[in-house]
This record gives sequence, C-alpha cells and structure tokens, in this order.
Amino acid sequence: MQIDALKRVLVLLGFVSLLLPTSTSNAHGDKLPMKKGILLVAFGSTIPEAQVAFENIDRSVKKVFPGIPVRWAYTSRIIIRKLAEQGKHLSTPEEVLSDMMRENFTHVAVQSLHTIPGQEFHGLVKNVHRFAGMSKGLKRVIVGYPLLATTEDLHRVAEAMLTIIPKERKKKDAVVFMGHGTHHPANVYYAALAYRLKKSDANIFVGTVEGWPEIDDIRADLKKRRIRKAYLMPFMSVAGDHARNDMAGPEPDSWKSILEKEGIECVPVLKGTAEFQEFVDIWVDHLRIAVDHFR
Repeated sequence: MQIDALKRVLVLLGFVSLLLPTSTSNAHGDKLPMKKGILLVAFGSTIPEAQVAFENIDRSVKKVFPGIPVRWAYTSRIIIRKLAEQGKHLSTPEEVLSDMMRENFTHVAVQSLHTIPGQEFHGLVKNVHRFAGMSKGLKRVIVGYPLLATTEDLHRVAEAMLTIIPKERKKKDAVVFMGHGTHHPANVYYAALAYRLKKSDANIFVGTVEGWPEIDDIRADLKKRRIRKAYLMPFMSVAGDHARNDMAGPEPDSWKSILEKEGIECVPVLKGTAEFQEFVDIWVDHLRIAVDHFR
C-alpha cells in the first residue's frame, strides 16, 4: 500500500480528526490554580519481566517533565483482574482520573502507550474526555497519540525498527516482527508498516496475532524466498504473553514452531519496543505536544 493511499484511507475512516491531540474545556468548576498532571496509559501485562519496559518509559517521561506528577493506568480489564487475583492492584484510567480530580488537578495529559489507534485507544479517548465535560470536573484533558498515528510516525517507527535488529543478523536472514493485530480498521497500520519496511529490506516482515498479515502469509513468503534463518521480534510495547508464548513458545501453534517445521532456524528476541529508547522518544514527543497545549 502506498503511503499516500494510506493517508486517504485514514481520512475516509475518520482517523485524522480522531487522532489530533484532543481536549475538552470545562468552564463549570471553581477558580482553582492550574495543577498539571500526566497519566500514562498502557494495555498492561501479567509477565513480571515485561515491567522493565514500563520502567523505561516512566524514567524517560519524568526526565523530560520533572515538575509534573506522573500517574499510571491500564486498559486491559483481563490483566487487571488476573493481577488482582495475585494481590496486585492496577488502576483503570477512570479510577486514576477520579483520584486526580479529588486532588485538585486541573489539566491532565493522558498519554496512550498503545501501538496503534485501535479499539483500546478509541475507548480511552471516549472515556477520559467525560472527566472534562462534567460539572467541577477537570478543566482540560488532552490525549496524546499512540506510537503510530501520522505518516511521520510511520517513517520514524520503521527507522527505529531497522536500528534494533540484532547486529549479528545477516542480510539473507529474515526478521519477523509480531504485532498484536485487531479487527478494528486501524489494523491497516501494520500493512502500511510492512510495506514501508520492505522498501528498505525485502527480508523484513510484519505479522499479527489477531489481524492481518498472519503468520501463514509470512511463512509462504519465507519459503518463496528460501529463507533458512529468521529473527523473531515483538512489535509490542512489552515482551509479554504474546511474545513469550505465541511468538517464541514451545507449543505447536507458536510462530517459532510453525517456522521451524519449515526448516527455518528461529532466534527469538524477547524485548518490547518500550525497552528501546528509539520508540520511547516517539511516545514522549507525542506527550510533549499534549502538554504544550496547556500553555
């Protein structure tokens, strides 16, 4: 898919208007002094090793915005429930924003740490804006873009993906990135990213667990190109359950097992995108745009 064609698709789907840094002002509340806050919102993970990715984002945000309090929230109800059963409490964005209202925050930048503007992102936008629309609610709530939103993001992300490929990889070896995928129209970003990467390196592939392209599409391409070795890398913020099981696990339906049946040696790289500064910088730049709207 050509990049210009992608832009036309996004316009038709209404993404451009939805993804602009959005805000809602509230003129109902008392005359409180401005109190800024940042809310980082991730999907979440039950894998302890994945927390290093969140810690990296947290450090980076606090370094760039040293005077603004930073809070965290998660959008996956399943992950929140599973961790609650283990005695670990995670908050939803709605819970954290309620707390921030009680603490007299007036302006909150809500930064999405999702990869694409799919269902989780749009649900986040819809819910958090209600806090600026209620009487005595937050005066201003601005939602920052996820990792991929604009054409510029697409180019920056593709360049970042090229830089994190293991140095020992040879040109004849494939690199297969696993994205989450979705039935939401935003799944188009994965196809666009795959096209962009192909322009730089024909042996780089992007697939998804729950969308398209699928592993069967990639397997066919690898066989056609007579690839004998492939590096498997998650294109997700954390190397969580999908990366460790669906991508690199021993089960017969994992990507590693499927490709090994074709005689392809697989080398999993269990690091999420948020462990690499190249990707974190993109999220931070989106957050900077949101915070700048407070001025």
